[in-house]
Amino acid sequence: MELLLLADPSEDAIKEYLDDSRCFVAYADDVAVGSCVIRPIAGQMVELMNIAVSPSSQNLGIGSRLLRNVIDEVKKSGAKGLEVGTGTFGYQLSFYQRHGFRVDRIDKDFFLQNYPDPIVEDGIQHKDMLRLTLEFGSVVQIGGIPRCLEN
Repeated sequence: MELLLLADPSEDAIKEYLDDSRCFVAYADDVAVGSCVIRPIAGQMVELMNIAVSPSSQNLGIGSRLLRNVIDEVKKSGAKGLEVGTGTFGYQLSFYQRHGFRVDRIDKDFFLQNYPDPIVEDGIQHKDMLRLTLEFGSVVQIGGIPRCLEN
């Protein structure tokens, strides 16, 4: 729970989605240093509910390796893609964009309506949630050259 609270400050919200989710954990010397939680949603999509790395293990590539592993697992499952909700600014947004996620829509006032306490980063309160998606294309051989077809 300690790791999950780094990415989502509401223990109640975390407890709500854990039952129908799959959890991945990154270990260093038998100590959990990273975690990621996903769950299936509508339309053969999977939602990334939470990803976090302990502060002492950040900036070592653990989060990126964890996310790439999760993306590979979701692809193998036959899902169409992966979706995540995050704030409209901050390092989390660029982290997801570096891994190929693209902005899909905005949930206006999400953080205001779903969290009793303000969530503030760099002196700015988060109000809206960006929904980002990473859609998986299928690869086919055409004349011996792999081509990516978008779904």
